[in-house]
Amino acid sequence: MATPNYGYEKRQKELAKKRKKEDKLKAKSERKTDDTGTEGVSDENGGGLEPGTEPGGPDTTAQP
Repeated sequence: MATPNYGYEKRQKELAKKRKKEDKLKAKSERKTDDTGTEGVSDENGGGLEPGTEPGGPDTTAQP
């Protein structure tokens, strides 16, 4: 009977771990770039305030 090749099995496990780690890092970097891309859109007008208003400032769009 042939003996098991533990070295091969170990190498395959190491390669699988390496692939999984690289996939996680890739996904993380993609999330990070997606987050930075959408942040500019949400903060464009003061974080959800109406256009023309400043945080803590007077409302410049109100008509007297």
